[in-house]
Amino acid sequence: MNDENLNNNLLEEIHRYFPTNEWDINACSPLTLAYLGDAVYEIIIRTLLVEERPRMVKTLHKHASRLVNAKAQATLMISIESALSEEETAIYKRGRNAKSHSVAKNADIHDYRIATGLEALMGYLYLTGNTKRCLELIKLGLPSIMKQESKPAQQSARPRKNAETAKAQH
Repeated sequence: MNDENLNNNLLEEIHRYFPTNEWDINACSPLTLAYLGDAVYEIIIRTLLVEERPRMVKTLHKHASRLVNAKAQATLMISIESALSEEETAIYKRGRNAKSHSVAKNADIHDYRIATGLEALMGYLYLTGNTKRCLELIKLGLPSIMKQESKPAQQSARPRKNAETAKAQH
């Protein structure tokens, strides 16, 4: 199977079984891209965990939960940001800056927004048939999550200014 077939296989099969009208991906809201990108990211992580070694489902879920959350996704995104193309950076920023009406219950707002940007990028890459790029970016950033997982708990993946620093800068 060549790279192109591997890259577009699932999306092409979906379109073959469920034909749809052509549409403009640029008209898609960043939160819609993030909605799909969340699933894309999770299926990649779950696949890696299942194929790593057989485990009980409870253990798989626990490990996946540590890798598929706002803090972990923000850590991954920060580590790969410099590797993004201009187009990818624009999609990420659209997702990050989108106004969501909710925040995950255990997420810092900064991490949540960065994670939403990553998910929007994953959704965009998937819908444009570029799952290979999704895999490249996750492979590049996964070590940063693993390193973060072994450190003691922190508030946010992104350093924030304290009130005194912010006042001093104004």
